[in-house]
Amino acid sequence: MTTSIKLLTLVEATTVNAVAKTVLEFYRAARELPNLPVIDGCAATFDRRPGDHNPPSDFVTAARAAGLEIEIIRERRRVDLSVIPALRGIVESRSPDVVVTNSVKSHFLMWRSGLWRKRPWVAFHHGYTDTDRKMRLYNRLDRWSLPHADRLVTVCRAFAQELADSTGVSMEKISVQHNSIHRQSSAGPADVEALRKRLGIGDDDRVVLSVGRLSREKGHFDLLEGFKRLRATKLELSLKLIIVGDGPERSRLEAAAESFGCKDRVIFAGQVGDVQPFYTIADVFALPSHSEGSPNVLLEAMAANLAVVATAVGGVPEMVENNESALLVPPNDPRAIAAAIARLLSDTDLTQRLAKRAAALVDSRFTPESYTRSLVEIYSRVIEGRQAQ
Repeated sequence: MTTSIKLLTLVEATTVNAVAKTVLEFYRAARELPNLPVIDGCAATFDRRPGDHNPPSDFVTAARAAGLEIEIIRERRRVDLSVIPALRGIVESRSPDVVVTNSVKSHFLMWRSGLWRKRPWVAFHHGYTDTDRKMRLYNRLDRWSLPHADRLVTVCRAFAQELADSTGVSMEKISVQHNSIHRQSSAGPADVEALRKRLGIGDDDRVVLSVGRLSREKGHFDLLEGFKRLRATKLELSLKLIIVGDGPERSRLEAAAESFGCKDRVIFAGQVGDVQPFYTIADVFALPSHSEGSPNVLLEAMAANLAVVATAVGGVPEMVENNESALLVPPNDPRAIAAAIARLLSDTDLTQRLAKRAAALVDSRFTPESYTRSLVEIYSRVIEGRQAQ
């Protein structure tokens, strides 16, 4: 393994989203872990706002606070080929051993710039979303770009196979690396009590929690229908459903909650900076997605000692086992979601057993330390492979 590695990581983020969290956590762990090459890292991100005096984005602020150097590339549109000279200039001045890209735009710019011919390139693939015509176009750009990378890293075996089928890239060129999580302290009693009061959660209320972007592939409509069925079968319980997150489906979901007669029992909390208090007040975590890779919210719930009901899609069955560390149900099945949640609310022993085993999995398989060591090994092999050519 090489003794030092210079990385340039392209991050398409203005907030500290899931990808940004993973990037920042990698650099934190790389600095702290023993017996690793010295990681000299820099991140580059994009800014589409007019003018040169805008306040830094949340991601830029967080990266600088974490001690990570940041380059900002000014752009005019979502995919702006005119930024290629700026990208080439950053690569030339930084002279990285590996360029790391995380999203469609960065993959495409790396390909179109021709920089992949000069620098080793590792591309992270987080899955495809065919929600509209624009996203299908972006997915096509991705399939053109990714075959030129030295190594593809994706978050689950299901995505690896999909990637191989759609791009023609050999499975030998694809690494599977599930996401990781850094355990956080539980929310303090004062914060928890303040949240319960703000949301109107009573002492007798049983809380089902879901966290994620409100888009179709996340399956929240199924969860709402399942919650309607749950209330009809568990009349003895005072139930509340909290949905944390925002997105294009919010108005449709709010209308569905009203039509199901659940409006007063469903709380749309919106985008939240600190989700920890929500995990603390919940009895069950529900992940009703139609597609997933290696969902961070699943890891967050597991780390928070919360029993989970999740759909068996994408990488979820690779992370948890049905009846051992979670209850897994088919996608698009509100009846199954309702039944699984009801089972957890009725069986304290099962709930505690699943939560305990899920938390142990986080500590043994999904730590930032193991994730970081795996990535450093991938980067080292890519560098050595280029040197051998």
